[in-house]
Amino acid sequence: MLKTCIRLVLALAWLTSGADALTIYRIGGSSLPVPELAEGVEFVQLDWEGVESAQHGHVESLNIAADFIEPEQLDPSINLTPRLKERGGRVQTLVWRGWEQSGDTEAVLWDEDVETVFLGDGHWTTSGIGVRNKSLIFEFGGNFTVERVKFYPRERFEEERFLQRFIIGISDGNPLKEGTREYTVGTRGSFIDFDIVHQATENTTPVVELELPPEPIRRMLFEAPENTQGIWEIAEFEIYGKGFTPTARYVSNVLDLGGRAALGELSWGTQVDSGAQIELSMRAGDDSDPNTYWRSTFRGDERTRLDTRGRPLTLRSYNRLETAQQAGITPDTENWEGWSAAYDLALGSALMQGTQPRQFVQVRANFQSTVEAGGRLHFVQFAVSRPPMAALVLAEIAPVLATTGVATEFTYMLLPRLEAEDLGFDTIEIDTPTQAEGIDAVRYSGEEVAFEVRRLDERGFEVGVPRIDQTRDGELIEVVFRCEVFKFGTLFSGRVYDSTRPQEVRQVVTPGEVVELVEGNTLSVGLTHIAGQVVGALRLVPAAFTPNGDQINDAVRIEYDLLNVIGNAEVAGVLYDLQGTRIGEVFRGPAQSGQFAAEWDGRDGTGALLAPGLYVLRLEVETDGGTKARSRIVSLAY
Repeated sequence: MLKTCIRLVLALAWLTSGADALTIYRIGGSSLPVPELAEGVEFVQLDWEGVESAQHGHVESLNIAADFIEPEQLDPSINLTPRLKERGGRVQTLVWRGWEQSGDTEAVLWDEDVETVFLGDGHWTTSGIGVRNKSLIFEFGGNFTVERVKFYPRERFEEERFLQRFIIGISDGNPLKEGTREYTVGTRGSFIDFDIVHQATENTTPVVELELPPEPIRRMLFEAPENTQGIWEIAEFEIYGKGFTPTARYVSNVLDLGGRAALGELSWGTQVDSGAQIELSMRAGDDSDPNTYWRSTFRGDERTRLDTRGRPLTLRSYNRLETAQQAGITPDTENWEGWSAAYDLALGSALMQGTQPRQFVQVRANFQSTVEAGGRLHFVQFAVSRPPMAALVLAEIAPVLATTGVATEFTYMLLPRLEAEDLGFDTIEIDTPTQAEGIDAVRYSGEEVAFEVRRLDERGFEVGVPRIDQTRDGELIEVVFRCEVFKFGTLFSGRVYDSTRPQEVRQVVTPGEVVELVEGNTLSVGLTHIAGQVVGALRLVPAAFTPNGDQINDAVRIEYDLLNVIGNAEVAGVLYDLQGTRIGEVFRGPAQSGQFAAEWDGRDGTGALLAPGLYVLRLEVETDGGTKARSRIVSLAY
């Protein structure tokens, strides 16, 4: 189902005369309506097909339309061979010098004219050097499911010029497998290996049609060794595929936001078949090139970022180097953040990943498909505010260790760096793993200031504070609050924004050193005394209950804490009698780290009330390390 979650972050009720920094970018979705924008709010429409390698964009095995991109899909009735070049593929021929691009001699094999033939007489030569085997490699330009191949002579020569001996091999193109496959073909150092799927030594069929294994392949070998019958010919060599390409990729150009910008919300529209997958991610940086380029100096293993004239290598100058000089390309970790984890497409939108304001953004979509199932990405859209609230807001939390099940007092420290054009802020937003038990103080340079709690719930809280602008550049801000932690490495992420500009995006804070004497320089909090513990506190309130319908203690509330649960774990409340006989389950379901609660009304799985007495309630959690459990006695009375 198409998820058209076009959260434009510019609902008309929000827009004010101060909306001079908001820009909405949309890639794809050309037929979607352009939003009505207030004065000063800009909308930028970009096309899927506007990808250029010079701007670090990349498209692989995709069908690109104005309103969507999707993996290429092969029609099993269409011969691929004459269309390989237009699909980004090629055909190579083995000659005495090695593998070369096939020319006119081989082109008759796929010119779709059955009267033009490649004639093999056992003495086929190139440049005067005899090569008795005819070897071709079909490069598909991506991994595809190739269903079958077919080749044949002219009809009038079917009886005497058919091919008696041939080899068909396949390869998925994975360089890590080179040298491990069963058959190697090549010359003068240009060897390529394949897995052989068909090998004929005494073929008697003029029209050869062969099925290939149902697995993705990137290249296919056709080899005709010297044949015993002498002259043979092939009028047409046909290849047929089917279904979606198993893997495809889209990488946008590096997008220049025009200056430092606070990164807001990313939204998307997708349509994904069951069995297929789209992994959508993004990254942001401070310059127009996310890569670092290396040149070999030929002094041992030494390599350098500079060209022969001492200038930093760029994509253009790197591509001009001789192949032997090209020593590799690595991500520019100094000026760019890494690719984000794949977004959960079911959400429709999420915050962009970035630790500080950035000027450049890039979006990536990796497609994984089966033969029958594929996915479409209709559009990607995001909002940025330029200029940002601040050039940088460093933040750290103390302490960095907490005791499970105990409300810990934390101090959230922020150090804003503002430049002349920055907007400033008056609200601080902090994410917490559970609802904070209280916000106790806000301090500027050690002095308490008035604050307003504008939100306090299980997701975190927001506090309004005296306005931070250029006059408070570099001033220490402290927010003191109390909260429980249940997972090692819990992240207390934060954002700042200006409540008078609600249309602007909320700027994330950057983990780093705020106070030199504070240990950690992080926003993550660990746990003390965990030692593999998964089930924390288990409380029964009340421990004795009377399910007699008088609405007083008619049920027992089961409260429990889960610690360090990665992902979802299966949790069950199982009831036993004092002899250890399993009676049944009170509840069951997935859960993560945190505080949880359930109720039991004294009934078994059939709905009948159990007899009065003592029972054992055992909380069981299924983990990778086995079942972890904790038990409590509960008393049922009437």
